[in-house]
Amino acid sequence: MALAATLLPFALAIIMLGLGLSLTMADFKRVLAYPRATLVALGCQIVILPALCFGLVILFDLPPVLAVGMMLLAASPGGTTANLYSHLFGGDVALNITLTAINSVLAIITLPLVTNLSIGYFASDGTLLSLEFAEFAKVVALVLIPVAIGMLIRAYATAFADRMAKPVKITSAVVLILVIAAVMIKERENLGDYIASVGLICLIFSAVSLAIGYYAPRLAKVERGQAIASCFEIGLHNATLSITVATTLLANDQMSIPSATYGVLMFFTATAAGFLLRSRSARLERSAA
Repeated sequence: MALAATLLPFALAIIMLGLGLSLTMADFKRVLAYPRATLVALGCQIVILPALCFGLVILFDLPPVLAVGMMLLAASPGGTTANLYSHLFGGDVALNITLTAINSVLAIITLPLVTNLSIGYFASDGTLLSLEFAEFAKVVALVLIPVAIGMLIRAYATAFADRMAKPVKITSAVVLILVIAAVMIKERENLGDYIASVGLICLIFSAVSLAIGYYAPRLAKVERGQAIASCFEIGLHNATLSITVATTLLANDQMSIPSATYGVLMFFTATAAGFLLRSRSARLERSAA
């Protein structure tokens, strides 16, 4: 996963600049005008997903170190990849960016809390975790700053931003495919061991997270574009963050195995979810015509 940790942040910073070209301040004002989507998504992220993951860990009877690793993953906020998937599949990108920023701030409290409770329950070795502001600063650098630059370009060169919209979306998809391919090639020797140990639980957790991220807002009468944004924000966890926490702050490489496995599988489940949502949108459009 070292390659993903190196390539993906740089790739996404460029992609975020492209996303900013499609945004205006009116998009963010619309998010603030409809706070229900934000509150529902945050509730799913902070409460429902850790509870879901805990149930899966108990059901699969994972060894303590892998159980804590799964809970660490569940407590991690949405990653910047969610913004890209939302952009590609018709989500409200402004909502994604807002949720990413809020989740990153809350994670300074929630991630250590969930992880410490998990260590106490599964491992009982007295290890405690504290999370510094470094990862939040990284999110600001990778998401907010490039998006702000893109928005400034749109504000002062609207025609140029409009012309670049389609090429940037195509480029974003190509970059994502290249990163996935690079990760698969780099990790080909470890994939078998990863998938054998936690592959099924990671696959289930990923799929159910995406489903909750979409259907919980829809049940709360949130409009479709915002529900798609929530789907990817809730369904795509920041595996790079949880790997970093496991291997550096907790000094336990085994604890990073669930996040490493999830970090590969999530691209496939998220892509499948995106095409399913796009197909559903097309059917709804045909029925409404």
